Amino acid sequence: MAAQQSDGKQDRRKDDGNTITAKALLHSLKIGLFAGIIWGLVRWLATGLNFTQVTQAYLLDPFVSRQLLGSGWWQFAGWIAFIVMSVLAAVVYWLVLGKLRGPWPGLAFGAVWWGVFYALIGPMIGAVPPLRTIGWDSMVADFCLYVVWGLFIGFSISFELHDEMQREPTKKSAQSSPQPST
Repeated sequence: MAAQQSDGKQDRRKDDGNTITAKALLHSLKIGLFAGIIWGLVRWLATGLNFTQVTQAYLLDPFVSRQLLGSGWWQFAGWIAFIVMSVLAAVVYWLVLGKLRGPWPGLAFGAVWWGVFYALIGPMIGAVPPLRTIGWDSMVADFCLYVVWGLFIGFSISFELHDEMQREPTKKSAQSSPQPST
């Protein structure tokens, strides 16, 4: 009987671990989705305001003729591609840097993604022009967007995984706190 109870406890712990992992994965996917939606729209605005010369659809550039990428439909497709990239990036962050706390890992994560796309892979596959021809405005605007995008992903995942909500006051303690009379 005692062996069965201990096995049951182990099974519950195993299930709880799987549940926690599944919840963390689901949370990471949601964070990636919202990061892509929000920061993809911000990037689209930056492109529209000519803060950057890199088209919104730069992720699709290796697959589609560059002349087509200027149309509204391909810009929308570029936004969708940015959302997909953000979801994948959030899962990568969760797997690689998920144990780290605070905003700094997220800032570095965004800077690394910018470096990968703008300095390494992007120019090699033709998605972005080489850094020497892209211009300082585009480099700075896109770098800042990627850093804030990485901060959003990293800090949101860190906040969830390390149960930072326990530091917040509970509803019960907030109700019992004295309120000034009016």
